[in-house]
Amino acid sequence: MMLLNCGQPLPLLRHTDVPPRVTENFILTGYRFPNYTLRDCLLSAFRPTNETGNFWTHFLPVFIFLYYFVEVFGWEGAPHSDAPFFYPLWNYFIGVFCLLMASSMAHLLNSMSLVVREVCFFVDYGTISAYTVGSSLAYYYYIHPRAGIAVTGEHNGSLMDLKHEAAPAPMSSYAIPEFNMFFETFYIPSACVVAIICVLSCCNTRQQWRQHRYIIRTLVFLLPFLISSTPVFYRLLTTSPYSTTSSSFTASTAMSTFFYRHCLWLLVSAVFNISKLPERLAPGRFDIWGHSHQWFHCCTFLSILDELHMIKTEVRAILLSSTLLLPPATLSRLPGPTIGSTYGVMFLLQSTIVSIIAWFSWCASCIYGPQIDQLAKEHPKKYLKCH
Repeated sequence: MMLLNCGQPLPLLRHTDVPPRVTENFILTGYRFPNYTLRDCLLSAFRPTNETGNFWTHFLPVFIFLYYFVEVFGWEGAPHSDAPFFYPLWNYFIGVFCLLMASSMAHLLNSMSLVVREVCFFVDYGTISAYTVGSSLAYYYYIHPRAGIAVTGEHNGSLMDLKHEAAPAPMSSYAIPEFNMFFETFYIPSACVVAIICVLSCCNTRQQWRQHRYIIRTLVFLLPFLISSTPVFYRLLTTSPYSTTSSSFTASTAMSTFFYRHCLWLLVSAVFNISKLPERLAPGRFDIWGHSHQWFHCCTFLSILDELHMIKTEVRAILLSSTLLLPPATLSRLPGPTIGSTYGVMFLLQSTIVSIIAWFSWCASCIYGPQIDQLAKEHPKKYLKCH
């Protein structure tokens, strides 16, 4: 049995010494006892367990993301950080922050009990879905085909009057008119519905379909990626909305590069999560450091970082647009973000996700709650032994 140093309160265990529910494929040692106290869990962040790397590979990126995120507010021409223009960006930040913190805390605290373990990962899945909607809001207001482009159409040889400028742009404003109805009506609702489906599916893999859980959890998030990325696909298939001689066009050209890298890191992370490499090739060798879930975390964060850079290029392009009229002005082609259309959407989504998590948590309590006392009797908390 693999143990912590003699002075530590609890030993580390082999996969044969913990409930099957706790074990991971090809990870043989380094397991924490599934009745840790909160203090034990927090201290385990500084001990070599098979969850230590999982915690740090999503906790440290919080600060890296924050460093690159706040740069936007110092750009020349940017409004104040609490201006409506930045509402979508703040919602994107909330989504990423919750994802990284929930993931790191889930890996740190999941040894408190079998029920807590289930709840931790239900919350983890919920924040991933919330992140996809946060991304969708940022895409909608900064990469939408009409985002940041003021109406300059002519009427009898002159600029349209304010009444005409304030009206929504016609379908002909789209290079691909068929996308008009989707972007204007269904894009954000679709992102929310798909996010809820993803939470339901991922939570269910902890109670059913467990044999294929890693494949299901990976593939189920392909759909929100496809829906959320529709504005980016549109931009890649059409010409830039900015004049080729403008500074906005120059700033926006890097968008495609960041998106391709974003996709690459997502693909690599999916490969790690499904294949369970490298521990599949040498079970027991990568129990503490270097196993697939740590690489999965690193790749997913790199994809988020490239996504942030992509969004920032579009924010910069909008800010550099000489015809831009920032919200709450009504002359922008795309209606400006409001509290209801950004924070309100996220609040309703989060409320729904919390309800789903509460339901699955209750089910988990019914399933695993009766096992807690029996588990404590079989493995007394003061079980200490030095070899």
